[in-house]
Amino acid sequence: MQVLVVSSLYFITPAFFANMCPVFANKLKLPFAKPINAKHLGENKTYRGFYVGYLGALLVLYLQTKINFAEYSLLDYSNINIYLYAFLFGFGAIFGDMIKSYFKRKRGKKPGTCWFPFDQLDFIVMSLIFVYPFHEISIKHILVLLILSPLLHFLTNLIAYFLRLKKVWW
Repeated sequence: MQVLVVSSLYFITPAFFANMCPVFANKLKLPFAKPINAKHLGENKTYRGFYVGYLGALLVLYLQTKINFAEYSLLDYSNINIYLYAFLFGFGAIFGDMIKSYFKRKRGKKPGTCWFPFDQLDFIVMSLIFVYPFHEISIKHILVLLILSPLLHFLTNLIAYFLRLKKVWW
């Protein structure tokens, strides 16, 4: 069970990190903060989010190629194209968040308000969809991610709130 949980989380770490990067980029005032489509997606979905999501996923994948964690690796990090996988995980995570934001706005929900479980799963689901044609993972790993992601999302948001990186803790 431990191997299943750790290998699932290790696999999806690039998407988790990509999903967090726009929050850090906002605090650092990195360029390209122009909203993609404020009317349909809100002010917080920017071009900057896409490039920092990609760079965040790339950083994690690079570190994963350097760390020998073979017992828990679902990918053969020595034989993958990390630039492609950074795109799949990073773009997938940010695109999933963007799609969720579109529907969130359509339902009249304001930015920053909680929309459970979509806020917690959007980036995971879309990342898995993007990665799947290149690397299939088992249904057990997917279920672990769908169960644990809301908890981890809550904990990371709570930490970000206390570090004053986010305005809300949910």
